[in-house]
Amino acid sequence: MIKTIKQWLQAAADVAMPRVCPVCRQALDGDEKWLCRRCLAKLPRTRYEETDFNTMEQHFAGKVPIERATAYFFYEKGAPYASILHDIKYHGMPLMGQWLAARAVGDMASSHFFDRIDVVTAVPLHRSKLAHRGYNQSEYLARGIARALGVQYVEALRAVRPHSTQTHKGALERWQNIQGNYALNNQAQQLAGQHILLVDDVITTGSTLTACAQLLKGINGVSVSVFTLAAARLE
Repeated sequence: MIKTIKQWLQAAADVAMPRVCPVCRQALDGDEKWLCRRCLAKLPRTRYEETDFNTMEQHFAGKVPIERATAYFFYEKGAPYASILHDIKYHGMPLMGQWLAARAVGDMASSHFFDRIDVVTAVPLHRSKLAHRGYNQSEYLARGIARALGVQYVEALRAVRPHSTQTHKGALERWQNIQGNYALNNQAQQLAGQHILLVDDVITTGSTLTACAQLLKGINGVSVSVFTLAAARLE
C-alpha cells in the first residue's frame, strides 16, 4: 500500500518523538489517533443515551427541566481512562477531547440522541482560569460536536466570577460554590425556541450543569439537552 506524504511525515515524527496512548502508554501507530485501537474499543461507555430517564437525567429531575442527558464514558479517579480527562484539561491536549466528542456523535447515532439539536454551547470558563490554562476544554468538546452535527456553536453563557475548585467538595458545597457564577451572554436571547445542547467535560454532582441549564431555560421557548464527555459513577 502506497503511503501518502502525510502518513510518511507522521511515521517520521513517531520515530523522532513517539506518540503514546494516554490509557495504556503504548506507542501509537501511524493510523491511530490519540488512543490506541484496543483502549478505544474498551472505552467504558455509559450508554445512558439508550435508557429513558437514565441515571444522569435523574440528577436534573426537580431542579431544571431538560430533554435528555448522556455522557460518553465513565470516569473513575485513578483509573487508566481518567488520564484522558487529565490530558484534555490540564496537559494541553484539548484536540483529543474534540476528536473524542466528534466520535461520540457517530457512536451514539443509533440512539438518535443528537437528532434534533439546533445549536451547541459549552459551560464557560472564567477569564482568570482561561488565562492560566490557555483554553476552555469544554468549548473544544462542544465545537467538535457542532462540527460533526453540522450545526452552529454559540457562546451562550459567560462566567462572571471565578470559583474555587470543586474537586474535594460535597454536593451541597458544590452547589453553593457555583451560585451566581454564570450569566447569559447578550446574544443568548437570539436562541429563542431552539434545542440547545449544553456540553461539559465531566459530570459529578451536576451542580455546574444545573446552574447553566437553568439560565438557558430562561430563554423563551428553549429546550435543553446535556452531554458530557465523561461521568463519575452517579448514584
